[in-house]
Amino acid sequence: MKTAHLGFWAIGLVAVMGAFAVGYAWKPAIAPLSGAPAKFSADEVARGERLVALGDCAVCHTAKGGPRNAGGLPLPTPFGTIYSTNLTPDRETGIGGWSYPAFERAMRHGVAQDGSYLYPAFPYTAFTRTSDEDLRAIYAYLMSQPAVKTDNPPTHLPFPYNQRILMAGWNLLFLRAGVYQNDAARDSQWNRGAYLAEGLGHCSACHTPRNALGAEKTGVAHFAGGQAEGWNAPALNRQSTAPIAWNRESLYDYFRHGYSAYHGVATGPMGPVVGDGLSVQSEDDLRALAHYMASHSAAGPTNTDQEQAQHLNQQSYGGLRPVAGSGARIFSGACMACHHDGDSPKLFGVRPSLALNTSVHDDSPDNLLRIILDGIHEPARGDLGYMPGFRHSLNDQQVADLASYLREQFARKPAWQNLAARSATLRQESAH
Repeated sequence: MKTAHLGFWAIGLVAVMGAFAVGYAWKPAIAPLSGAPAKFSADEVARGERLVALGDCAVCHTAKGGPRNAGGLPLPTPFGTIYSTNLTPDRETGIGGWSYPAFERAMRHGVAQDGSYLYPAFPYTAFTRTSDEDLRAIYAYLMSQPAVKTDNPPTHLPFPYNQRILMAGWNLLFLRAGVYQNDAARDSQWNRGAYLAEGLGHCSACHTPRNALGAEKTGVAHFAGGQAEGWNAPALNRQSTAPIAWNRESLYDYFRHGYSAYHGVATGPMGPVVGDGLSVQSEDDLRALAHYMASHSAAGPTNTDQEQAQHLNQQSYGGLRPVAGSGARIFSGACMACHHDGDSPKLFGVRPSLALNTSVHDDSPDNLLRIILDGIHEPARGDLGYMPGFRHSLNDQQVADLASYLREQFARKPAWQNLAARSATLRQESAH
């Protein structure tokens, strides 16, 4: 009898907990706008345009060749492919019927206008740090743009990831909603940079590793390197493999111009992030962002960046081996004209030093292999120059030979292993 009573109470407890969980997870729909949103001032729309650029909205919400911010871009994740949504004010397929409270809930809590949960591929875990004033400006800009009706592919993830209600539990574990709060121990410039980086800039979304549930790791893992669209997003903290530590000036140059003489050019996903987003920000904000990000970097040696660069270049370029072996021959014929170190003319833009390039020094060969295969066709700025890809002129063994030569010659590190096989995999993944 006692056992039966215990079983009864256990069932009751489970039922109550289940009801509580459902009640907690359920979010109501917010009524759509009955008409057009209120008029916005020109200043508010202009402010919103700059903030949308900082948030890289168009980078993820624009399909290749598609209308700007109209969605449809496939975003591969470990849990399946997610398709970005339409951010234009179309009432049927976009956010045209969203009131500001609905928009604010999505940005702060990851819940859409209809009450469904959003996946954290949309970085609301960072956007939640944004101030009310900035969120209203972003809303004003988006709702002032031309409406575009789209027929984007729906997101279909395998079970159980297709159960969006489970995101309520994920949010309970990993979402810390709320506007960024200043650190009283830091100066105003650092706090402004932190607000930009940890909020709309969502830098850690790519540059921080994630746990098994797809949430960013914390503590010493913050800015310790992650993934972005199949590229390695390098570490930006003391774990960085950059041969010269990032500082405020080199970060500012990179953010403003897409190029640092001591690090190289913005490539891969960082190209549009810089070209369309960071480069158009105000001088004060970019300086603040560089100041904040530099505070995570390793303290550099006493000698200057220029002295370090001269030493690394002399060590690598001054000791170029005779043209012998497949990798050296390929470098001499295909790369030397642009990547030499000397007084010869700069061809096709800037002349990045391979001795200073993070991709050559990185623990993983993937970024270097991707650049060799596909080049740089969309630089952050046109005057930086373009680099041809060699996927149609070099086979995987030749790509491996070239990458091994670059690694050994310019990073002075042992060549990566199994490069030909890795080149074949990346070639297939990035086939157009």
